[in-house]
Amino acid sequence: MSALDIPLSLRLPRATARKLDAVGMRTVGDLLSLPPRRYDHWGALTRMSGLREGEDVTLLAEVVSQRLIPNRSRAGVRLEVTLTDGADQMAATFFAHSEYRLAPHRRLLIPGSTFLFAGRVGSFRGNLQLTHPQFEGAEDESEDDIRRRQERPIPIYPGGSGLTSWVIARAVAMVLDQLDDADVPDPVPEEVRTRRDVLAHAEALRLLHAPSSDLDHRRARQSLAFEEAFVLEAGLLAARAGVSGEQAPACPVSDNAVLEALLGHLPFTLTEAQRSALAEIQEDLSLTRPMQRLLQGDVGSGKTVVALAAMCQVVGAGHQAALLAPTGILAQQHAESLRRLLEPVRQAGREVPLRVLTGASGARARREVDEVVRGTDPAIVVGTHALLQDTVRFADLGLVVVDEQHRFGVAQRDRLRRPSGADGDSRRVAHQLVMTATPIPRTVAMTVFGDLDETRMTGLPPGRTPVRTYLVDAANAAWMDRVWARAREEVASGGRVYVVCPRIDEDDAVADADAEAPGGSRPPLASVAAVAQSLRASTPLAGLGIQELHGKMPQARKTQVMEDFTSGRAPVVVATTVVEIGVDIPEASLMVILDAQQFGLSQLHQLRGRVGRSERESVCLAVHRHEAGAATMERLRAFEGTTDGFELANEDLRLRREGDVLGADQSGHTSGLRFLSVQRDEALIRVAREEAADVVARDPRLAGHPDLAASVRARSGSDLVWMERS
Repeated sequence: MSALDIPLSLRLPRATARKLDAVGMRTVGDLLSLPPRRYDHWGALTRMSGLREGEDVTLLAEVVSQRLIPNRSRAGVRLEVTLTDGADQMAATFFAHSEYRLAPHRRLLIPGSTFLFAGRVGSFRGNLQLTHPQFEGAEDESEDDIRRRQERPIPIYPGGSGLTSWVIARAVAMVLDQLDDADVPDPVPEEVRTRRDVLAHAEALRLLHAPSSDLDHRRARQSLAFEEAFVLEAGLLAARAGVSGEQAPACPVSDNAVLEALLGHLPFTLTEAQRSALAEIQEDLSLTRPMQRLLQGDVGSGKTVVALAAMCQVVGAGHQAALLAPTGILAQQHAESLRRLLEPVRQAGREVPLRVLTGASGARARREVDEVVRGTDPAIVVGTHALLQDTVRFADLGLVVVDEQHRFGVAQRDRLRRPSGADGDSRRVAHQLVMTATPIPRTVAMTVFGDLDETRMTGLPPGRTPVRTYLVDAANAAWMDRVWARAREEVASGGRVYVVCPRIDEDDAVADADAEAPGGSRPPLASVAAVAQSLRASTPLAGLGIQELHGKMPQARKTQVMEDFTSGRAPVVVATTVVEIGVDIPEASLMVILDAQQFGLSQLHQLRGRVGRSERESVCLAVHRHEAGAATMERLRAFEGTTDGFELANEDLRLRREGDVLGADQSGHTSGLRFLSVQRDEALIRVAREEAADVVARDPRLAGHPDLAASVRARSGSDLVWMERS
């Protein structure tokens, strides 16, 4: 057992150990891995101007005055203490049944003394205050102690659950006093630490929690960030190097008649971006090392034909391929597109069986799919989550293509990648290609860490036009009138119009996503039923065919609505985000998103991608509430400002808290990143990957690096998984 694995119950008072255990900190390593939230200094008082009511704070403040006041409406007294940070003032109030109980407070909290105060910010008569805060000062210390304390940064830890910052600090100090540095494992090899100027793990922990200067804790954080990146990269690289023995079928390009027939009979010329992407994928598929590649390209960039070429390469090599789509509509649409592209291949004498399986598939279709997947003949199967059922077992799956990968979890994708299951060869896996138009922040992190090889397609194929995007304030009546007038003009010129709402009907409970917006009485969020009724009755669209579309409708009804929309019988569709993915109607030229503040950047970009799918000029109007908060408007302006999906994903990562992105929590035992920032530390992560790659290349099983191997095992159950979980 290493020094970091020792239970806290053996190092701390029982009551303290229980409190830490309640928030997931059970070992010395758990506690020492909790980074301070910030560092304060006795000579640099914390500003009060940034405090908000309801937040838990640890405040460094000087006592200005105190006064003892009898309560008027009830028995007892209260001590009102005025605090200052050097610029602003606020009150700290203590209540008691008698003044004798407040005698210690009155003795300690004298004007001119400085303390750390911890508590929840409240409000009294419009002024912020702390009620019964806990406090700690520099009493009973020698002059030298006080001087040293003034020079040293003060670690401020995240509080809550009965733990104050100084309770954690005292626990950390006790643990550090008993820590034998020689028993602290160091996952980063000494030669790497020397080359990259990285502190030993034990020294970094000491400087993190007990720094003598700001330089100390900054250097400690940098070293721990490098170590975190190094361990994660080593784990990913070891897995990718085939330590587990996993292999996928090699599917060579040469003498592949099916692939040659497809590429030789395409009704269009591939763009340079498509050719480049396909070349990278073809190289991966030709190896036995399982491909794990992200194909990122904006909506309409031509990802589907690249995916089909990859599937044909696998089919031509004698194996099966599956395309996993998040909705039945998208699965059917993919199947129709693939059949059209494969028809010349069939005519050239290269039959490629293609089957579809969705939740709406009948018994006959299910039997046909079952026969295909259980057989050994090459085939392509397109499906939804229905492909993930235990009854669907591929006999020879060579490639899984996952469209809009953020709609599927890692366990679901792995269910297809490992088709053999318990009764087959557990080392045999399928290649995997995941596709998206707008990566979510976690996917961006996956590409930064190298867990997914990234292929990015830029530009649009010939015949596609960029979509112009505008924000519309719903409170501006003239602008809203113009929205519906423009919709009528689109229909009159042969176009189609989507109107997207966040709710199905008035009874559909959807939380207001704009937490920043001021409260008070707000109109209900737009719903499909109410908006459709309004458009039919009294707008410039009255008299036109207006259909409704949402996820609760039967599949047959959804299909009919889309057929009416495509044909022009119903040129306006009022829908939920069911149209977000994969609906391809070349005539669609206007997207109106009502209550756009309800949607994230990825959703907004996907919705915008439903238009602009031909040479026809297309527009997206994002209608938002007038009272939308600053953060919401920043997100919407980012959406308006670019049509680049990856740029939007990076903006999303910047706007969202990193802990939220990675699933991290501020209380000790977490499954996210503690010291790394995906955006801030991208260069450091790449350096760590370079060093880890060298170590893994020389020692793939990490047999000569037991501390590193142990750290990889410890993190592989949590941190390596979040990079694939969406």
